Amino acid sequence: MTESVTVAVDAMGGDHGPQVTVPAALHSLAHDPQLNVVLVGLREPIEHELRIHRQQVGERLRICHASEVVGMDESPALAMRNKKDSSMRIAIDLVKQGEAGACVSAGNTGALMATARFVLKMLPGIERPAIASELPTMRGSTVMLDLGANVDCTPEHLLQFGIMGSVLVSALERCEVPSVGLLNIGEEEIKGNETVKLAAELLRASGLNFYGNIEGDDIYRGTTDVVVCDGFVGNVALKTSEGLAKMVSTMLREEFSRNALTRLAGVVALPVLNAFKHRVDPRRYNGATLLGLRGVVIKSHGGADRFSFEQAIGRAVREVRSQVLQRIGEKMETVHKHAA
Repeated sequence: MTESVTVAVDAMGGDHGPQVTVPAALHSLAHDPQLNVVLVGLREPIEHELRIHRQQVGERLRICHASEVVGMDESPALAMRNKKDSSMRIAIDLVKQGEAGACVSAGNTGALMATARFVLKMLPGIERPAIASELPTMRGSTVMLDLGANVDCTPEHLLQFGIMGSVLVSALERCEVPSVGLLNIGEEEIKGNETVKLAAELLRASGLNFYGNIEGDDIYRGTTDVVVCDGFVGNVALKTSEGLAKMVSTMLREEFSRNALTRLAGVVALPVLNAFKHRVDPRRYNGATLLGLRGVVIKSHGGADRFSFEQAIGRAVREVRSQVLQRIGEKMETVHKHAA
C-alpha cells in the first residue's frame, strides 16, 4: 500500500505565489489519494484561490497561517533572523516538528537554504547541504550537485556530495549502483586543481561506483548517473545550459518564421519539434533537492507555472516514500567503515 505523505507548501513563495502553488497542490491531491497538503501563508489570498477553484479545506488539505513573506531579493541572513513567522520558516518548522514529511518552496533560494539548515540541522557525517537537480541527457537523466549552495568546497565535501547523489539516484531510480563522475577539465587523473584531485582519490576509495573524471560535454551525454562538482562550477554549468537552450529555441523560431516556405516546413516538422520540446522541457525536471538536511526540502524554480510546481511536489513525495534521508545515513556509515 502506498504510504501517506504530508507536504508543507510555502504557498507565498516564487514569482506568482498562491496563483500557482494552490492549483498545483490541488492537482497533486487529485492525482495522489495518499497525499496530504498544508498550504502555508497568508490565509486570505490562499482562501481566495481556493474559492476560485471551488475547493475547501478538509481532511487532506489545510491552511497554516503565516503573517510574513520572504521576498525574492531579501537578504537570506535578515530573512532568517527577522521573519520567524514567514511562510517559508513555518513550512520548514512543520517538517522539524514531524507534522510534514517534506517542504516545497519556490521562494528565495538563499533564504530557504539558510533557514532550512538552521532549523533542521545536518545529517550525521554531512558537513554542508548541496543543491541537487535532475537534468535530461541523451540516455535519460542525470543528477548533478552541487548547483550553487557551496562556492568553495573541500575534497571531503565533494565526497559527501557523491555519496548523497548516489543514494538519491539509487532510491528514486531503483538503480542499485549508480555511476558517479567528478566534473573536471579533463578525464586524466593529473587534470584539475588540488581539491578535485584529492576528491577523486577519496571517491575512488569510497566503495562508490566511481567512474572517474568527466568533462562538461559528458553531462548531457549521460556518461554517469551522478555528476559531482562544487557549487560555483555547478551553477555556472547550469546557467550556461539554460542560456543555450533559450538560444536554440529562439533561433529555431526565427528560422522557421523567415518566409512562407520555412513556415510551411515548420508545420511539417511540428510533431518532431513538439516531441523534442517535451524531452528537454525544464518544467518536467523542476524541483531541486537540498540534500544533507535532517528533512526533505525541495526548491522549485521561482518562475514555475502550475505544471512545473506540481513536479516539485511530486519529487518531495517520492523522496519521502523512498526514505532518502535514512538511506543517506546508512550509506555514510558504510563508507566510513569501508574507509576505516
